[in-house]
Amino acid sequence: MELDHVLIAVSDLAAAAREFDTHHGLSSVEGGRHRDWGTANRIVPLGSSYLELVAVVDPGVAAGSAFGRWVGDGATDAGRLIGWAVRTSGLDELAGRLGLTVRSGSRVTPSGEELRWRSAGVDEAIAEPCLPFFIEWGEGVRLHSKENPRPASISRLVLEGSPDRLAAWLGDHSLPIRVLSGPAEVAAVVLSTSAGEIIL
Repeated sequence: MELDHVLIAVSDLAAAAREFDTHHGLSSVEGGRHRDWGTANRIVPLGSSYLELVAVVDPGVAAGSAFGRWVGDGATDAGRLIGWAVRTSGLDELAGRLGLTVRSGSRVTPSGEELRWRSAGVDEAIAEPCLPFFIEWGEGVRLHSKENPRPASISRLVLEGSPDRLAAWLGDHSLPIRVLSGPAEVAAVVLSTSAGEIIL
């Protein structure tokens, strides 16, 4: 298992992208639209992981989607950490251990390419945001390899919730996380850059 991405719900993608670039020196690339969820995203590449700036772009569709409602309820102008995802190559085994349903997802990139993945645990992550959902990218999908002009990586994810619950959810892992007791949430993301740490 590897840290795949952290979700940041924003009210306006273009404005959030400018804010991240101006204040943190972190540029983003257009991701695409989630047609079934009424949302769209921008990607802040961070080596093997990324930040996902995500916003509701079709309120009618989003209202009928659990993911769309999650993003809409969490969105702020400055951006709010709402969840995180772990990448795995053994999704079926993991879902079987936790009794999770595996679902398919996709989004269309600006170039018209359709990126496909399978995921599990999204509903649980929405209800208890310290828990990640799990994602397995489709065969041949090129992950976000475009490097940021300012090299950065996620050095630590700070979570609040039940350490025992999270340990049982993840099983054995070497993910860069710190867990504090408290209400279930993603409390902070710590990025390592050549100019020092950035804490979101």
